Amino acid sequence: MDPVIVAGAGPVGLTLALALARREVPVIVLDEAETPIDAEGLRSPHTAVLGPATVALLERLGYGEVRQDGTTWVAWRTLRRRAEVLRVDFWPDTSDAPLHLAQHRLEHGLRATLLTCGSVRFVTGCRVDAIEQDGRGISVRTRGAHETWWRGSYLVGCDGPRSTVRKLLGVRFPGRTAVDRHAVAVLRTELPEPGVALLHRDPPGAPAGQEITARPLPDGLWRMDWLLPAQSRQLTSDALVERLRATLTAWCGQVVPYELVGSADYAVHQRLARRWRVGRAFLAGDAAHLMGALGAQSVEEGLRDAENLSWKLSLAWHDGASRLLLDSYEAERRGAVGTRLRATDQALPLLRASGAWQTVRQTLLSGSVRGQAELLTDSHLGRGAAAASSVYARSPLTLPASRSGGGRSGPSALVGGCDTPPGGMVGDVPVTALDGTVGRLRDRLGRGLLVVLVAPGTGVWESRHWLTAGLMPRLASAVSALPTAAELVVAETYPGATAHSVLLIRPDGHLVTAMIGCRPAELYSYADLARGGPPVPSDAEAGAAGDPNDQDGGGPASGPAGTRVGGRTP
Repeated sequence: MDPVIVAGAGPVGLTLALALARREVPVIVLDEAETPIDAEGLRSPHTAVLGPATVALLERLGYGEVRQDGTTWVAWRTLRRRAEVLRVDFWPDTSDAPLHLAQHRLEHGLRATLLTCGSVRFVTGCRVDAIEQDGRGISVRTRGAHETWWRGSYLVGCDGPRSTVRKLLGVRFPGRTAVDRHAVAVLRTELPEPGVALLHRDPPGAPAGQEITARPLPDGLWRMDWLLPAQSRQLTSDALVERLRATLTAWCGQVVPYELVGSADYAVHQRLARRWRVGRAFLAGDAAHLMGALGAQSVEEGLRDAENLSWKLSLAWHDGASRLLLDSYEAERRGAVGTRLRATDQALPLLRASGAWQTVRQTLLSGSVRGQAELLTDSHLGRGAAAASSVYARSPLTLPASRSGGGRSGPSALVGGCDTPPGGMVGDVPVTALDGTVGRLRDRLGRGLLVVLVAPGTGVWESRHWLTAGLMPRLASAVSALPTAAELVVAETYPGATAHSVLLIRPDGHLVTAMIGCRPAELYSYADLARGGPPVPSDAEAGAAGDPNDQDGGGPASGPAGTRVGGRTP
């Protein structure tokens, strides 16, 4: 098998390459940049806010210093004028706290981790120029420092909003331009509450509709954003300093000492690619979606793309895959991101309204000010209706809901019961492996399917006592016979689950099913569902995803053997 080719070496491309390498899949990373981090990288205002599950993913992949490279927030405050409207505390239990870090630090940490993997090759100073794919693989031509053809089993375009891969595949990228606009500054200073992120609407002395956020970073740094009128001219450096001094005066009572490290003025766009898979080529990160309005975190969603796609490509590379498995990436991730973009579109008119819209806003939002604060807080923290859906309810790898309402169709009707629905992200609970190792459920993800037996009381006994008792012998035998690799662990409890419940969990932490007791045939059928069914021959799998008549991303690059885009036959 040829390696997987990843075009783009930003956070998403690096995470995808690392996740594949950890699963022993060889990877070629094509990077347009000559050097990993340019000279201005340390002064860049670009940052990323990552949720706990994403931080756990990076730690599992070997980036153990990610928490040291960022700052875990103590709390989040939302203010309007002089009053605090909403506060979310993460201290002392910071398990649900976001982690904020500079993007160049994230990239540096991922790259350093990736360089320890012998199965990854970096190719710098080259850009993708042509793509050709057939039933056995895909070929990519590059220009620049390396003018040659590269042969791979799959190609993933992680090459940003102006993705060359997306353009060569003929995939449209519709959406909205400049839905929000911000001035950004990174500065070193001391604010009244270290470690507390702040959103301030209509601060004293500022024009109506002003919105300022301040988010802590390591080493005494803060990222501050000012909402600007969408159609206004670019903010001058003097105007930025004026806003900065006014903000510090409003928050600190005076202009406290500060050092301006970096600044930028940028517009936020919302776009969603029509197709995320074209034959053996895929799109991820900003190449597939753009977001950022109301605090949405594009990097966070891009890393979720990488996690979702990596285990599926790994399974396809090692064991072969069904068409359903690889198609599920687009169905799940495009659906989840689309949910968040729609929620943002619905909230924007309410939160950016003025004048005649004020009455409408007050009518639609219960408690007006409180409602706005909750919408903004949820969007910035990536939770609630403003979050990308964590439940892949319409996934082809999840059984559809029955028409009778509420139940599930298929071999078992979810009789085990738990608070996590099929397709949802599982909770993080303590688990014990068969060798007696105690850890967290989240730390066991990523290696294959995970089977969790809920068995109260096992924590007080050594594993050698319960390995041969109750359901364990039969369940261990059933797990070893599954059609794909799986690990069996035991949990004392799981939210909503009764004793002897068995949970089947995907490598990316989404629940396949829950059942009571051990029923080997049903467990096997659900494991087969999780991998999309038996693998198909590579020629059939590669050609199935493309339709030469599809104007939303099929066409030349997606057909069967011998098709190409933008170049000569290699």
